[in-house]
Amino acid sequence: MIDGSRTPFIKARGKPGPFSPADLAVQCGRPLLMRQRFSPTAFDQVILGCANQIAGEMNVARVAALRLGCGDEMPAWTVHRNCGSGMQSLDDAFRNIAHGDIDLVLAGGTEALSRAPLILSDKAAGWLGKFQSAKTTGQQLAALRAFDFSYLNPEIGLKQGLTDPVTGLMMGQTAEVVAHRFGISRWQMDNYAMESHHRLARAQKEGWLDDEVELMFAPDGTVYDHDDGVRPDSSIESLAKLKPVFEKYGDVTAGNSSQVTDGACWMILASEEAVKEHKLEPIAKIVDSEWAALAPDIMGLGPVMSSTPLMQRAGLTLSDIDTWELNEAFAAQVLGCLAAWEDAQFCREVLGLEGAAGRIDRDKLNVDGGAISLGHPVGTSGTRIVLHLINAMRRTGGKKGIATECVGGGQGGSMLVEAL
Repeated sequence: MIDGSRTPFIKARGKPGPFSPADLAVQCGRPLLMRQRFSPTAFDQVILGCANQIAGEMNVARVAALRLGCGDEMPAWTVHRNCGSGMQSLDDAFRNIAHGDIDLVLAGGTEALSRAPLILSDKAAGWLGKFQSAKTTGQQLAALRAFDFSYLNPEIGLKQGLTDPVTGLMMGQTAEVVAHRFGISRWQMDNYAMESHHRLARAQKEGWLDDEVELMFAPDGTVYDHDDGVRPDSSIESLAKLKPVFEKYGDVTAGNSSQVTDGACWMILASEEAVKEHKLEPIAKIVDSEWAALAPDIMGLGPVMSSTPLMQRAGLTLSDIDTWELNEAFAAQVLGCLAAWEDAQFCREVLGLEGAAGRIDRDKLNVDGGAISLGHPVGTSGTRIVLHLINAMRRTGGKKGIATECVGGGQGGSMLVEAL
């Protein structure tokens, strides 16, 4: 790992945001590339994660690569593993470099969830097809008479994307399942969410994100310089007033869930040969990675399933990890992972361990907040948590860190990183 940067994460506010996925990638990519000792054309590949590509930017990696000046001959491709897309881009780069196929890669993630499309229902699309194929005035009038005003109510693409197509459960409902399994209370969820906001607010105030977040400039001149979903005044009392979103008698609310946001993040990965050739200064190295899968209705436990074998291969325990970045899809999901590692029965029956794996010190976990306070642009988060893991370790003196996330559809991804 040589360098990285990201945009501020902009909270979606009921209308399309000012930036497309490619815009976001370019906004944080330009300053990153401008400070390098090599030309943007020196990369061997550009890899970008994105879970919700828009029609006008298909293979958004290639669009971004061209706009960043990487050249017409630059191979660029987009990866999609839902919430794991950004980490998948890093993993692909890491393994291709380790295999000796390439030496220098620009990898990252981008997402503009505010621009998720509105979708016509099948009936509305069928009517539109008949109307457009009508060849005579009589046929057109007949089609108009068959029009139903319900056709004007489009389906929300983001809602479909956040609903598991196999179980029919929305992601928030899977968090309710995990909370029920481990007896996680509403107070615990809200308390965790409050801490996430307070930690991010402190990090912003102390300037701990200044070298990570790039300024963005909208077409109307608006400047974006920080993650704008943070609520420094968040409290248990204010969070307790929010109603459940996914289950009438549930505990998962908008306040203890990740925010819908727009954002992008890039990292530069290089081989030892590229480091020598371009006189680069590495900041960290990827030691290993792991992907795992589990039942979609408990997808939130994915980090447990992927991080455990990752640590076993390295001969490490939970307490050996100096810093953890566990993506905060939902407070219930993060707390569920912590509870699973402390549950002896779960660890024996599911993980094949002799007993409980242990406990993660909260002072080592998401030290500067997470997706609940700064947002979860799905295709970007996997890159962001790796970048911030490195920056947090370098600031606090940590050596070994794990970035991990649950993935919609029932998967988990983890990456073991060493700070240099």
